Amino acid sequence: MRTLCSSTLIGEFFVIGFAGLVAMKDDGLAMSTVWWVCGVAMVVSVLLCGMVTRPGGVQLGWALQIGLILSGFVVPTMFFLGAVFAGLWWASVHYGRRIDDIKARWAEAQAAGASAGPDAA
Repeated sequence: MRTLCSSTLIGEFFVIGFAGLVAMKDDGLAMSTVWWVCGVAMVVSVLLCGMVTRPGGVQLGWALQIGLILSGFVVPTMFFLGAVFAGLWWASVHYGRRIDDIKARWAEAQAAGASAGPDAA
């Protein structure tokens, strides 16, 4: 799960940065505000890469997805991109957990086969 979720979060890091560049063109927004908000969101996306397997990591990832979707009120394209990344986040969590389960069962089977020894057959 960690690899899939981290890949999604790193993709979001870049999308947030590019959204900041677009938001910077809005005369109604202070450039410092745009970069504080984008900078914090970018740092959170990178930090979540290391926290995704810890308790609450996936929930914080969902909070980031909601924030991305809500950023569409500033940069309208982010409604679409936020929804796309929310779908990717769901897929990363869902299929990542399935992959982890399959890996665990495979390792268990390998350990059981190794402990049986060559005379077991």
